[in-house]
Amino acid sequence: TWGMALARMLCVSGNDVLVWSAIEKEIDTLSSTRVHPNLPGMKIPEELRFTKSVEEVCRDKDILLFAVPSVFVRSTAAKARPYVAEGQIIVDVAKGIEPDTLYTMTEVLADELGREGGPKKVHLVALSGPTHAEEVAIDLPTTIVSASPDVEAAQFVQEVFSNSVMRVYTNEDIKGVELSGAMKNVIALGVGISTGLGYGDNARAALITRGIAEIARLGVAMGCNVHTFGDLIVTATSMHSRNNRAGILIGKGEAPEQAVKEVGMVVEGMNALPAALELAERYQVEMPIVQTVNAIVNEGMGAA
Repeated sequence: TWGMALARMLCVSGNDVLVWSAIEKEIDTLSSTRVHPNLPGMKIPEELRFTKSVEEVCRDKDILLFAVPSVFVRSTAAKARPYVAEGQIIVDVAKGIEPDTLYTMTEVLADELGREGGPKKVHLVALSGPTHAEEVAIDLPTTIVSASPDVEAAQFVQEVFSNSVMRVYTNEDIKGVELSGAMKNVIALGVGISTGLGYGDNARAALITRGIAEIARLGVAMGCNVHTFGDLIVTATSMHSRNNRAGILIGKGEAPEQAVKEVGMVVEGMNALPAALELAERYQVEMPIVQTVNAIVNEGMGAA
């Protein structure tokens, strides 16, 4: 959903855009209907092209944009590895932490693409921020961060993605930006649970404020810039947020698995929980909201 919203935006801005999906049926549907099921108000431009060939989508591109669920970033990178060019700029918009390695998504990409037969000297950028696909798809004003220690790559991505409705900032703290993007989904689950229980704005504001404090504590312990953290409002309050919506359903008494099914899209906050707990333990950081959300989602604790 997020990938298609960005693909359409980049196409409308005058870029040549080619979209690939591991699900061939998805390519057939999108290319024929020119409508995305989760973005019914968005018309996919005729100029936007689709392919079922991962080789074709990787060849001769200024930017490769990874917009797959976090659990599929590594396997997708493995498919793409033989075809990615040396010095390629790669932008990741997936939000998550890999459970076994505790890598961020750009670290997963670096690890997988760096294996035998992979490209040399790729430039990795994380694109993250308060950006619901539903709003970007209809040109509502949005800001986002292009994060990379490679300043030139971050600025190039800033230039490509900027337009009259998308303002792009740059940040060298890529780990902080990615950590924030993954952890905010967990806090959004907690805020949604609180809302589902019938608690009000006071509880919501407290969870958001204390959630930022938890994420920032962890980030600083991991060597990130404390000023990177703070983007929680949209994810934790909007009904466009799948994490918030899943949390509301859980708070109302639905089982976590049923809540995910009802939301109908990937709920990344649930995927991030194991890594969040392990990072908190490794860096000896107190994260009571994260621990409580995990107890509700994975350990059978009642939300009330």
